[in-house]
This record gives sequence, structure tokens and C-alpha cells, in this order.
Amino acid sequence: MYERMLDKKTEPLFDEMISYCGDAGKLWLELDGYLKDELKMKGCIRFPYGNKYGWSMKYSLKSKHICDVFAENGAFMALIRISNDAINSIYNGLSDYAKAVWNNKYPCGSGGWLNYRVTCKEQLQDLMKIIETKANY
Repeated sequence: MYERMLDKKTEPLFDEMISYCGDAGKLWLELDGYLKDELKMKGCIRFPYGNKYGWSMKYSLKSKHICDVFAENGAFMALIRISNDAINSIYNGLSDYAKAVWNNKYPCGSGGWLNYRVTCKEQLQDLMKIIETKANY
């Protein structure tokens, strides 16, 4: 479960990435619309970080890299680096799931990397808060 699109030789279309996610694809479409329409981000498909990560959509705000979203079978995973200060400003309002993801982050500098998997609407809402906080911080 949650296998990624790992065929580096064949770049998928965004619609193929969405379809690969199954029911979670609708949630990714909602996230994509929010990031592009509301937060004015740009997206591009890429194969970052090596062969185990697979295809992703990189979201950027002007020249600032915000996150990568990876297509997974039955879900999608956002990989986002965020500071302690940014998370602390919203931590108490996050779900137990989002808090657990933060508490188990990969530490980096004065923050860390979150591997945030989305399978339901509640997880999507928290991810949107986290991304918006990073974009505005």
C-alpha cells in the first residue's frame, strides 16, 4: 500500500498522478486548486531526491520552494520543510495526526522535514494550514 510512481523513464501527466491516488486524488485536486488559486503558487512535475521517492508535483511561491507532493497508491504524501517557529504558531490547532507527524519529523536546523500522508479531508485541512503558514512565514 502507498506505493509511489517510480518509473523514472516515463513522466506522468498530472491527471495520471491524480488517478493513481485513487479516492485521495480528489483531495489532491482540492489542495492543488487551493495552492494555485488562493496562494498563487506554481507547480511542476519532477522526479526529485532519488529513485525511492518517485514522481512529485513541486509547489513554489515565487522562487521559494514550499513542498513536494508525491503520488501514492491510495494516498498522496507531502514532503515539506518547516521551522519550529512556524509550526509553534499553529500547533495547538492541529489534529492529533498532524501533531504526531510533527513530533516524528526528520530534524533539520531549527525545524524539520515532515512526511505528511493524506488519506482523508481532516488531514488535508491541516496540511493546508501547514503549507499556508510556511508560505507566509
